[in-house]
Amino acid sequence: MKYSLIILVTIFFSACENNSKQLSPRTKSISSLDTFKDSTSYALGADLGENLKRQNVEVDYDIFLAGLTDALETDVVKLDHQKRRQVMSALQKSIRERGKKEGENNLKVAEDFLDENKSKPNVKVTPSGLQYLVMSEGSGASPIKTDRVKVHYVGTLIDGSEFDSSIKRGEPTVFGLNQVIRGWTEGLQLMKIGAKYKFFIHPRMAYGSRNKPGIPANSALIFEVDLIDIVDSNPSTKK
Repeated sequence: MKYSLIILVTIFFSACENNSKQLSPRTKSISSLDTFKDSTSYALGADLGENLKRQNVEVDYDIFLAGLTDALETDVVKLDHQKRRQVMSALQKSIRERGKKEGENNLKVAEDFLDENKSKPNVKVTPSGLQYLVMSEGSGASPIKTDRVKVHYVGTLIDGSEFDSSIKRGEPTVFGLNQVIRGWTEGLQLMKIGAKYKFFIHPRMAYGSRNKPGIPANSALIFEVDLIDIVDSNPSTKK
């Protein structure tokens, strides 16, 4: 595997980040990003840093810097291209295996949660397994699958972690019911304009084994949704 200078530089900068919301010591030492070189280096590092963080890749800063310096300033690199390919192949395998195990664990946690949740007062379950709680009923029309709707919503994981909120963005969102996850497509058709429901969605009706920003693979999702309006009917709308 050939390593470009860009990839090496981005790994270095991303490795300098920590898991807290505080700036790292190296970041605090940067007075500005006025030059093209500075801003490009930081942007690339931040992007790759987020990817590495999502995959829980650990980097030893000193050893990384040694490898970077050897490659840039000398002709002596301790790992040749073949060995580096082997190392990266092992890393990718480790990430895949860890992701598979985490996904399996998440699925069990999701199913245990939903199995307990369905017996709670006022929680209803559809034939597909969608669970919902009527927080307040509406009095308008109900949308059908080909409609576009306007809603406010808050999405959380079962541990309460919020991953999305139209309310925090300060404006409702509009979408076609055939453009969203199955849990939403089915759930919103149960509602009338003006209603507010809480949905408890199994991973198979959400994002399944896919990782999404803020949503680990095989996560059960909880949404509080206000159906504000049916915007229009558009059967031709496709995802």
